[in-house]
Amino acid sequence: MRVLVTGAGGMLARDLLEAPTKHEIVGVTRHDLDITDLEACIRTVAGFDAVVNCAAYTNVDQAETDESTAHAVNAVGAENLAKAARQAGATLVQISTDYVFDGSGESPYREDSPLSPLGAYGRTKAAGEQLALAANDRTLIVRVAWLYGMYGGNFVKTMLRLADERDRLTVVDDQVGQPTSTVEVVGSILAILDAGVTKGTYHATCEGETSWWGFTREIFRLTKRDPERVNAVSSAEFVRPAPRPAYSVLSHESMRSVRAPKRWQDALAAELLRMASTQQ
Repeated sequence: MRVLVTGAGGMLARDLLEAPTKHEIVGVTRHDLDITDLEACIRTVAGFDAVVNCAAYTNVDQAETDESTAHAVNAVGAENLAKAARQAGATLVQISTDYVFDGSGESPYREDSPLSPLGAYGRTKAAGEQLALAANDRTLIVRVAWLYGMYGGNFVKTMLRLADERDRLTVVDDQVGQPTSTVEVVGSILAILDAGVTKGTYHATCEGETSWWGFTREIFRLTKRDPERVNAVSSAEFVRPAPRPAYSVLSHESMRSVRAPKRWQDALAAELLRMASTQQ
């Protein structure tokens, strides 16, 4: 299978391009392909069997004042790739997010739970899901959350840097989700493609749940730092331009049919070891 990966310079795409697989995977960056250009998408997607859309406008706070640009990339771009994939007879894997839900739930969001985004970023990603599904019957929605990895900036790298700069850290404890490594998401995407699935919604997050405070304490514990250096506070003390879902836990009914999600603690331990090995 020939697989095109958009947004090839990003954290998730880079791990997907490096993953061992039987498929031929080709990456294009935003400089190679402007996904807001339908004709360019059609030309680029021709000859591929699947497209994994990792290209996205991901600045959650900036999207509040620049929703038109976020919509062009996250919604129109997804629709363009879906149309291009349909013309090529290909499957689109549209990467989405927990932000399509409002976070008011108390049990894991199912794959078919109604979309109810709080802010601009979530609205544009929800629109991307809907437009892609409408444009191509062979569309897979793969939602991720609390993503971190070896490439690019992310929460784990920030906490490790701050741990070396400060005696104590203050982290919110009233937002709950599923820390998920890019390696685990890549494993889920490849499992779906290997299974020959061409439609449906999957949650590619890790198993279990924690708060940002709990996540940070585990980062400290696994890297031989003192977790007691991490103080818990409420989100009210960290006001941001964009609202954050308070509860971002996603269920795994569909995913378990192709691959068992790894516990978030185990995925974090594995990724920290990988990060450490590249620094030696």
